Amino acid sequence: MNPSVGTTHVVGLGVAGLSAAVRLVDAGHRVALYDGAKAAGGRCRSFHDAKLDCRIDNGNHLLLSGNKSALSYLDLIGARDELAIEPSATFPFVDLASKQRWTVDINDGPIPFWVFDRTRSIPDVRLTDYLPALRFPFAPSSATIASLTGDNGALFERFWEPMTWAVLNTTPDRASAQLMWRVLRETFLKGGGACRPMIAKRGLSETFVDPALHFIQGHGADVRFNDPLKAIERDADRATALIFADRRIDLAYEDTLVLAVPRAVAGRLLPDLSIPDGDASIVNAHFKLAHPVPNAPPPLIGLVNAKTHWIFTRGPIVSLTISAADALGLDRLSEDELLPMLWREVCDALSLPADMDYDAARLIRERRATFDQSPSSVAKRPKTRTAIKNLFLAGDWVDNGLPATIEGSIRTGEMAAKAVIQ
Repeated sequence: MNPSVGTTHVVGLGVAGLSAAVRLVDAGHRVALYDGAKAAGGRCRSFHDAKLDCRIDNGNHLLLSGNKSALSYLDLIGARDELAIEPSATFPFVDLASKQRWTVDINDGPIPFWVFDRTRSIPDVRLTDYLPALRFPFAPSSATIASLTGDNGALFERFWEPMTWAVLNTTPDRASAQLMWRVLRETFLKGGGACRPMIAKRGLSETFVDPALHFIQGHGADVRFNDPLKAIERDADRATALIFADRRIDLAYEDTLVLAVPRAVAGRLLPDLSIPDGDASIVNAHFKLAHPVPNAPPPLIGLVNAKTHWIFTRGPIVSLTISAADALGLDRLSEDELLPMLWREVCDALSLPADMDYDAARLIRERRATFDQSPSSVAKRPKTRTAIKNLFLAGDWVDNGLPATIEGSIRTGEMAAKAVIQ
């Protein structure tokens, strides 16, 4: 460690805070970490669910092989092998209204030959339907996805709408076109080599959280849980003390602070900070079967004309994601209403017998899964550096050029660590 650079205090141990911490300790910095919860991971974690009597993730997360920040982070903590990486960029879909099935199979290389091949592309789509995508690089900050693509047609229904829900957790008429463009630029426009699906083999904690904590603690860092930050004292343009429930930590002149807490907490601690507004919810459903799902379905399948957007299967567990559940009016439905409806969609999508049942089910509602990723809200994202010279921000709500995803969260931690080191 380099004692001349002081201590960096990282508050908040979601993947953004963990990303900052592993970069800092790897660079030889002294780091102390704090979280108000009893475990690390934030919205990216696994836990034992008593109702299902098994370990599940709090939400379903899909990464792509072009997510360079996530892969660099996993390489650093020695956890890349925890990801199951599909051998090719294939995405199976089913339209529950028409019963039509297809697989998008993206070829390697930047030239999208797959759109010319009807066996590898989206059915009922003409080549000219792809032309509105050329508007994305030039979209103004106020543009929404629907304003560029239109809001009808097979391509909208079978590509732009599912992509918007998955990437931006909102509806195309509200979603920022600039954020979508940055995702396309880093993944789809680079070809299949950057679009292969990657899913945690065992769980989110085993992949993104536990190896990071082991790495950080192996470098001598102090980690404290159940320790929420109550206030930040400051003098002019520097943070001078951290106030916790039972103690005060004075910051030396050389000390720095990485604040990687949820945006609502950051707004309370820093009332003059500009933060994105609005909440967007995600509903996840987990069904436990008596045996692994029959007929070995793909680990991921997208649904069109359904309440469910994505189905993930792992052994006997079938997990569903409903993005933008608030905008679609689904986050307020009771379990008794929603679970039978979702299970019928599972049976249809996975070609299961109509009378097949599950052993147990769990519905998880994340009412504040992401901020509202509309152009007006995105414009309020703060930068990594703040007016407080020794305080830096991390979190998916911080401006990093990407939507509120694992990749974006990890990148903000990387950006904060670089700012501290510089």
